[in-house]
Amino acid sequence: RRGRTDALPEWPRSVHVEVNGLEPGRDYWYRFTSGGQQSAVGRTRTANAPHTTPPRLTLAVASCQHYEQSYFAAYRGVTADAPDLVMHLGDYIYENRGTVRMRTHEQPECYTLDDYRLRYALYKSDPDLQAAHAAAPWMLVSDDHEVANDYAGEHSFQGDSREVFLARRAAAYQAWYEHQPFPRRFMPVAGQQQSYTSRSFGDLVSILMLDGRQYRSRQACEPEPLVQPCPELYADERTMLGAAQERWLATELGASTARWTLFGQQTLFAHFDQSGDGPLAYRADGWNGYPAARARLLETLAERRTSNPVILSGDIHAFAVNDVNARPEDLSSAIVATELVTTSITSIGPPQSAFDGWRTENPNVRFARSDRRGYIRLTVEPEHLRAELVAVDDVERADSATHVLASFDVAADIPGVVR
Repeated sequence: RRGRTDALPEWPRSVHVEVNGLEPGRDYWYRFTSGGQQSAVGRTRTANAPHTTPPRLTLAVASCQHYEQSYFAAYRGVTADAPDLVMHLGDYIYENRGTVRMRTHEQPECYTLDDYRLRYALYKSDPDLQAAHAAAPWMLVSDDHEVANDYAGEHSFQGDSREVFLARRAAAYQAWYEHQPFPRRFMPVAGQQQSYTSRSFGDLVSILMLDGRQYRSRQACEPEPLVQPCPELYADERTMLGAAQERWLATELGASTARWTLFGQQTLFAHFDQSGDGPLAYRADGWNGYPAARARLLETLAERRTSNPVILSGDIHAFAVNDVNARPEDLSSAIVATELVTTSITSIGPPQSAFDGWRTENPNVRFARSDRRGYIRLTVEPEHLRAELVAVDDVERADSATHVLASFDVAADIPGVVR
């Protein structure tokens, strides 16, 4: 296929080409020509046809890539893998400056449309990130740093007025659409973005990408990263996804015929007590800060008889492999899903000693490493899923190699992992 489109200045010369009439389940290569110059050649892959069962689907799962805190060497591994799909779970850019800087830029914190456009241009100039985009198709959701740290729906965590924050959010959403490989139906309208979506790969895998930022309630209890549970935390009306997205999710799950169901979403889902020696304490920004919303999602999985759910998460700058219980705070309740958390591409994680302490209080956390940067290499077959946690050898080298830190298996119809 070939065609022509206009690169307009109001969308800083970006184009969103949708090509029809391709065969399912095969590789294609593409390039662009403009002003007499040709782009590098990129590879994409079409989804498998409905009612077919491909032998496998391969994915790379990535998250959290602060430009200043290290190099994008992990993407060298992604490019070499040439997966069927790259899933990015948020914090593609950081709106703020790094407190620890291995490489630096002189751009200020982002507030305006020009600020966000310049930040994407900086990140997109990285050759390893460019190569990873050219190696495979991508599906993405945004988290907080594409806008502002820990924002919740229409509420700024930094205390900006609603009017000021919504203008900032609208600018961020527009720049996000301009610079990412999204169809035109994702174009933001009236300061809102469309980002939750699904894609089926035959009857092997259904992928649901969730938006856990734009529609969520404010964080509960106290505006601190860690909170002790208060009555507000458990209020039934508090939401992570919003009512419309919850209804959409129930419909999608009810119609699915896939053997495996993968959820691409931003924040830690499984129960995770971070109190240390004190009373219960949860990170208010993750699903532990929204227990009623998490319970509704788990009820929907049960009601729709969702086949082999696996929740893919990011945000915490650590690898983690978790059992998800039917009642997350009751670790004696049945295991109903597996959560695989990818570490950051570059962003610095909490001390490993902290995770070692937290694991003693959370037996559902089967593995946790915050001292490594990298991504998850995922292979899904009809009866088996394998997750390889791929770590960068040397974060101080832009050309670093990678290695498999650990690997875990999930058998079809048996929730939980086997190492």
